[in-house]
Amino acid sequence: MSDLKERFAALGVGVPEVYLPAPGTDYPAWAVVACDQYSSEREYWERVSLLVGEAPSTLNVIFPECYLEDDDKAERVVRIQAYMKKYLAMGILRKQEPGFVLVERKTPYEKYPRKGLVIAVDLEAYQYGKDVTSKIRPTEGTIVERLPPRMEIRRGAPLEVPHIMLLIDDPDRTVIEPLHDKMDALPGLYDFDLMTGSGHVRGAHVADPVDLEKLAGALERLANAKVYEDKYGSADVLLFAVGDGNHSLATAKAVWEETKKTLEGDPGLTSHPARHALVELVNIYDEGLPFHPIHRVLFKADKKSLVADLVKAGAILEPMPFADAVKMTDDYRGPEHRFVYVSDTEAGLMRFRAPTDKLATGTLQVLLDAHLKDHSSTGIDYIHGTESLEALARKPGNFGFYLPPIDKGSFFGTIIRDGVMPRKTFSMGEAPEKRFYIEARKIVL
Repeated sequence: MSDLKERFAALGVGVPEVYLPAPGTDYPAWAVVACDQYSSEREYWERVSLLVGEAPSTLNVIFPECYLEDDDKAERVVRIQAYMKKYLAMGILRKQEPGFVLVERKTPYEKYPRKGLVIAVDLEAYQYGKDVTSKIRPTEGTIVERLPPRMEIRRGAPLEVPHIMLLIDDPDRTVIEPLHDKMDALPGLYDFDLMTGSGHVRGAHVADPVDLEKLAGALERLANAKVYEDKYGSADVLLFAVGDGNHSLATAKAVWEETKKTLEGDPGLTSHPARHALVELVNIYDEGLPFHPIHRVLFKADKKSLVADLVKAGAILEPMPFADAVKMTDDYRGPEHRFVYVSDTEAGLMRFRAPTDKLATGTLQVLLDAHLKDHSSTGIDYIHGTESLEALARKPGNFGFYLPPIDKGSFFGTIIRDGVMPRKTFSMGEAPEKRFYIEARKIVL
């Protein structure tokens, strides 16, 4: 096993000791969706609270982002950390033997299940910022101003629960899929329906040395520098690209850097649990992994001024029914950048005939950033899902933008060639398809 650990370590991978709820725990109440979902729909999280009641739940150990602007942030952080300690002390969470967790996630939207593998990644192999070349890299810009509230939680927390999802470029399906083919023969860990109609999830333990050996070999082949350079023209291997949870992984990195300074010279520093972060690995070519754009909604928008700014920048606005404009955006593959605009009074197609940015997201985000800078009373949120976008944008005073879909086939090449994408460019599925918190891992000695 020590040789395998060294091989995984060379890839930036750790074999974690995962904690799961004890037998008899109400798993549907335990598992809640990623904290960055429904960030403008507080009623969703209020409904989750009613569903959970007094049962043990990850709702008590996360900070839903819809509450980030409330006045009780400090009290909420203290409460989160107290619940983590309580769940450990009471034996509600039980440590599993070292190994990975194979995850199969079914959703109401996709024909095929999404297959994932929960692993730990070495934060020494991850960097965020401009022009990074590490094995683990972000796919979108990291806003460092968003890290402090997340760091406050992690600094004093004994546990982490992951909603981070990393992507691998594995068109031959050599890493995760062989394990999924034999999932029924692996030791089962959980199998249950998720709350709020979000589908079904089951997990199995991957700890057999034969399976670990095959897994290490498959990852080593993906990380072969010669093969990689032939494919992408770059000797800097991008083994894992951050698909979801970019700021959560950056938070783990920032706290790890603080920990290193605090424990400088300590012989146990290299094996400190905070050096790793728990994530789910997914193949970008997985049939159950949809890629969706992340839409934008402006609140308290000055519509007249906003439209004037868009037109001045070259936008052509053509009023039409929302559904028709969406179809014309989704089906288009030409050089224009197309969006759908929608408000309480109208909807339509918005076109930029000669965009200067490589990605449609960049074209729009630059304009919105400039507009928001001059209109401090206007707010913005990033919305997952067409229905949520239209429902919010149709409210008086709001103005929404529907963005075009993302091409999975060119994804890794774009990151390698152009660097990170504009923030909030893509989403891996609709909000109910996002990762639910289930596994935990200790991050303190």
